[in-house]
Amino acid sequence: MGMGERRASEFMHLCDKGHVLLAALMLIFLLGIAGMTSLYLAGQDGPGVSAMKEDNVAQQLADGAADVVMSWFHDPSVTPTSVAGLLVKRQGDITSGPSFFDSAGRSQFVGTVDRPDIMLDAANQADNQTLNDSPSGFYNALGGLGRILKLKVYGPLQPGLLSTVEVTATTVDRRPVARTVQLQLGAVSIPAVRAAVQVGQALGTLQPGGESPVLVHWGDQRVLGDLAVQRVEDLVLKSTAAPVTGQSYDQMLYAQDRWTEYWIGGTVSVISPPPGQGVNPPLPENVHLYQYPTPGVRLDRWDYDSLKKMALRWGTYYRLDRVGQLHPQGASDSDQGIAPADALESQIIGDHRGLVFIDTVDGQPPLVDNMGTLVLDTDYFEGLLVVQGHMVLRPRAAGKSVPVLSPSPPETQSLGTRVPVQLSGIHVNGVLYAAGAIRIERSARLYGAMMAGQSVTSIGTGTVIEVWYNADLAQGLFRGLPVVYRAPGTWLAKY
Repeated sequence: MGMGERRASEFMHLCDKGHVLLAALMLIFLLGIAGMTSLYLAGQDGPGVSAMKEDNVAQQLADGAADVVMSWFHDPSVTPTSVAGLLVKRQGDITSGPSFFDSAGRSQFVGTVDRPDIMLDAANQADNQTLNDSPSGFYNALGGLGRILKLKVYGPLQPGLLSTVEVTATTVDRRPVARTVQLQLGAVSIPAVRAAVQVGQALGTLQPGGESPVLVHWGDQRVLGDLAVQRVEDLVLKSTAAPVTGQSYDQMLYAQDRWTEYWIGGTVSVISPPPGQGVNPPLPENVHLYQYPTPGVRLDRWDYDSLKKMALRWGTYYRLDRVGQLHPQGASDSDQGIAPADALESQIIGDHRGLVFIDTVDGQPPLVDNMGTLVLDTDYFEGLLVVQGHMVLRPRAAGKSVPVLSPSPPETQSLGTRVPVQLSGIHVNGVLYAAGAIRIERSARLYGAMMAGQSVTSIGTGTVIEVWYNADLAQGLFRGLPVVYRAPGTWLAKY
């Protein structure tokens, strides 16, 4: 290589180094500018970030308060007395029972945003007490992070829904921020259960050992057909002086209760009548005969399709096979099924199964030839058990001791008048519904209600089911099933 070429090569090498050095210096310079800019922006944007945080907290507080309002529909014990009367079902009729909607499907909430059905404003001292300073207010629910300024409940903005809830909340920091959220509520339309026991056919037969195996406390017994009892004394007398306890009738000198009425479609027959009297002796005044077809035994109808859709959305669905095994939704044809006790057993008080819908063997509405038989042999079941078939009750142990509330005295509906009672030996805490027949193979105790499309029978004298009615069911309050819910797509942050 000549001298000229060598110098040219060295020059090019130095140029390359210069370019690299220049690029590095430019990068350092740009990074420095970016760093200073970030520091400047961070210093300038601190208040903005804080404001965004406060805004988000206020919005979450308002949203949480809306959930508290929903809880008022579910639990009367936490509902402020000033609004309790406005949240109960005020529509419906004697046939269909209480409802939030009239016969045309219109909600009982008819107010507007300017004239709401319910308006609580913290600027008013009494309302502020309800909203922020009472045990049923929002302070504990909001964790002390904020206060509720205003609550409105008014008519739905979309047909078919129940109501609109609008809540304004504020943070309590040095720079409080207030925000308002709006959402709409829908209502679950499961019919109320207005009697302790409802039977779609006759109950008991006029033969030795054929007497009704059903004993009822605290509510009505409704039988579409005839009723047969062993003795007149087996009919419970209605008396305002009856004790309100968890005693069984076999522990009393004579059966008496404050709430029990008998509504019988046909007649009442007595297998062992008093001497000198026939099978139709005089009966207590709370026994009402010949109620069908008029004026009618008012049985609450639980529609197959509606309950099935409800269970698929809010509860648990099984199909019952011919041998009594349960198959969950989506199970394959090769699935061996689940034993009812494994699927339905509640281990402790409060282990609530919610709505459990057990379908026919073919998944179609119940008919004579597609109803299987569910054997309920759990020690304790807590929930709403809807069986589109027949049911056998065969509790295998002593049950649980359950704290409950009696109904309110007749002619009153005050929660404070309900008497706390401890019921022992309870096997079912909730509702038993069978589209077909119910057979009692071991004595059982139930708190809630029982409904049978056909009859209720037992294996013989002394094997009975004793039912204490849960008065919450008359208002359509079913544990494990929402009374109201957030309607999807209706949530809105207003301002």
